[in-house]
Amino acid sequence: MCYTDEKGRMRHMRKSEAAAERCKTISAMQKMLGGKYKIELLWYIGKCDVRRFGQLRRQIGEITESSLTKQLRELEAEGFIVRTDFHEVPPHVEYSLTDLGESFLSVLDYMKEWGDKNLNVFQKKE
Repeated sequence: MCYTDEKGRMRHMRKSEAAAERCKTISAMQKMLGGKYKIELLWYIGKCDVRRFGQLRRQIGEITESSLTKQLRELEAEGFIVRTDFHEVPPHVEYSLTDLGESFLSVLDYMKEWGDKNLNVFQKKE
């Protein structure tokens, strides 16, 4: 793996440096998507056509209104979802995935596939 140093010169990274650089990406992703319900919210919005606040709250179940609001705002700020307010009474707001959010669906598919194959290992330990 190569990088450009502060003087604009190409440098080769040692294996440990390259691994640390990749770890930064994982760490950044964990910070973005580390909220308790963010992955689940992306799944419901992108895969299950659950788009309204009340629907999302019912689907998840144990989430509080304030926690759901916080998680949705963070996903919106991070660019994964967009909030559309229809300016109606009673309020009508829907959430949908952005292009960035859509591009993450394949990662969610892999996570689900892995979970389908491996979660029974963890359940046996409980």
